[in-house]
Amino acid sequence: MSTSITKLSRHDLRMGRSLGDDRARLVSPAVRVLPVLVAAVLAGCANYAGITSDKRIANASDFAASQSIPAEQGRWPSADWAAQFGDAQLKALIDEALQSSPSLEKARARVAAAAAFSEGANANTLPQVGAGYSWTRQRFSESALVPPPFAGAWQSENKAFTNASYALDVWGKNREALKSAVSALHASEAEAEQVKLTLSGAIARAYNELARLYALHDIAQDEVRQRREVLRVTNGRVTLGLDTEVEKRTAEANLAASEVALSSLDGSLQRTRYQLGALLGQGPDRGLAIHRPALGEGDAVRLPDNLPADLISRRPDIVAARWRVDATLHDIKVAKAEFYPDINLSAMIGLDAFGWGRFLRSASRTASFGPAIHLPIFDGGALRAQLKGRYAEFDFAVAHYNETLVNALTEVASQLSDIRAVDAQIDNAVRADTAARRAQTLALAQYKAGLTTQLTALNAQTNALVSSQALANLRMTRRDQQIALAAALGGGYTEPAVSEHEKVMR
Repeated sequence: MSTSITKLSRHDLRMGRSLGDDRARLVSPAVRVLPVLVAAVLAGCANYAGITSDKRIANASDFAASQSIPAEQGRWPSADWAAQFGDAQLKALIDEALQSSPSLEKARARVAAAAAFSEGANANTLPQVGAGYSWTRQRFSESALVPPPFAGAWQSENKAFTNASYALDVWGKNREALKSAVSALHASEAEAEQVKLTLSGAIARAYNELARLYALHDIAQDEVRQRREVLRVTNGRVTLGLDTEVEKRTAEANLAASEVALSSLDGSLQRTRYQLGALLGQGPDRGLAIHRPALGEGDAVRLPDNLPADLISRRPDIVAARWRVDATLHDIKVAKAEFYPDINLSAMIGLDAFGWGRFLRSASRTASFGPAIHLPIFDGGALRAQLKGRYAEFDFAVAHYNETLVNALTEVASQLSDIRAVDAQIDNAVRADTAARRAQTLALAQYKAGLTTQLTALNAQTNALVSSQALANLRMTRRDQQIALAAALGGGYTEPAVSEHEKVMR
């Protein structure tokens, strides 16, 4: 009787477990997970309360610039803005630099790194699938959980599996990380364009400096010829007793000083050539092969009407700064999502067996599936500190954008003002140079005829030299400012349109 009762009890016990298992399987996994999710949300929502920022990026209209940057019905610079000066060699040098400059290679490398990072961020939003195999030779303990005959024996364990996982990204952390990476990529691309603009502007300005030095070299050579003529006339007058040794030595000293200045300009020409060779990404000998510049005056300077509003999309540094702000906004959302639980789904199917004989049997099949939840409960304030750091980065990016914008507006206004001022100076300098050269010619002729002193002739030469140098410097300065203005207006850059895919993603 007792035996039958025992059997009945065991049978009832087995049936009870089966019924309990069936009931457990009938309960939806979502129902079992829901209390955990609710608790997680309630625990995480309040954790970043009080951490915020009131900073915002400025609009171009926020700055008073209508008087300094007037509408003049001009055009934006074209991508080949350097062609306006009519020097084919300058255009060729800029094209060469854009192909081989180490500065641009570094910028391209940063763009490639940003592109790779965005690809990695995109991968985190997709399911991950992998496979693996392992073989392990192991002696199992006789005192552990492994039963005989495996306990106390060496066994070879074979495992082959395929696994898959997917982050549900309920709070959008991975999506926001992808948006941040894409914004950082756009910023890197705009920064690379800024490097190109800076490099081409530096080459054009160095090339213009080379032209200035050649112009000053011509003036210096003319001065040497004039001083030699004065010395020749003085020697003749000394022979005739019309001048003394003092006038002779004075003429010799002035000639020597002029020759020193000419030699100094030779050195400056050499250094500028070396500088151009470095900007081209080549050795110093490359600069020695550059011919004398033949730069024209360039186009008339007139600002476009849609300034300053359109400047924010025409300057690559402003575009890059705006994308950096956008990236930090998404980083803030990523940091906020860290306060909520991560929910990942994973599945695995494979074979697991001791030895080789049983490895490929159906009995060796193994599989698993289930969610994994990670909930931050107490982290000592690490997540709050991380979010504060993201907001600090956002504030810095906003300040940098606003600074870049106001500096850009100031740069355009300053270059325009300088050009207008130099234009007025050039008109006066042309008149002064014409008068000084006429006076030099008359003074030398009178000195030769004995109608005036050497001092008068030397003073006239000095005045002509100074006026010619001033005029040459003003003309080169004006062209330098014109180059700088083209760069200040973006150098022909236009922000690329955002793709339709990105519009949907955002």
